[in-house]
Amino acid sequence: MSVQQLHISQGEHRQLVIMHVAEDCAQWQIKQEADSVLTVHVFCLEPDAYLAEDVLLDIEQAGEHAETYIYGLGILTGRQQVNVRTHVKHSVPNGRSNQLLKFAVRDEAQGTFVGELIVAPHAQHTEAMQTNRNVLLSPAATMHTQPQLEIYADDVKCSHGATTGQIDESALFYMQQRGIAPDEARRLLLAAFFHDVLTTLNEPAVEERIQRKIEKIIL
Repeated sequence: MSVQQLHISQGEHRQLVIMHVAEDCAQWQIKQEADSVLTVHVFCLEPDAYLAEDVLLDIEQAGEHAETYIYGLGILTGRQQVNVRTHVKHSVPNGRSNQLLKFAVRDEAQGTFVGELIVAPHAQHTEAMQTNRNVLLSPAATMHTQPQLEIYADDVKCSHGATTGQIDESALFYMQQRGIAPDEARRLLLAAFFHDVLTTLNEPAVEERIQRKIEKIIL
């Protein structure tokens, strides 16, 4: 596994885009200083490949008023086995973090998301949120989600949520009743499912590239 180390200096704004490809196993170790802003996007969009891969984000807020945003989406197919793990540590007060990751899993693919969030005893006034949403598109598909919060400070605002379910059959039926073909209806529902992650991208060229990949896999 390759290990990449980043140091986000005081006041720096950095955006990191990780394109998860078949030959890539990635571990990122990142430290943020005061008033820095880090935005990370993780995309797992390599269809019809057999993967047994890991992406690990290990991020520490070492300076006050740092902000960390992690967004991710994936469509897992075939016999893929993809594991995404985030480890965010608030070591000092007044930090903020937000995580939103979504996966659609079909065929016999297996996905795992482990989200570790640690708030140190002196990291008062921390605001941290973590959300993981998953949809299963076939009976043999599996998704494991493990939110792990360790909060040692008492004056904080922290929350997490995780759901795994199937595509909304009533919505599919509703759309088909109005003349939308089943495949197109499914495509539209999945596009809506991923929309709030895609809107966090500030690079139009990257957003267009990701959108093309999603539509290609869905179709």
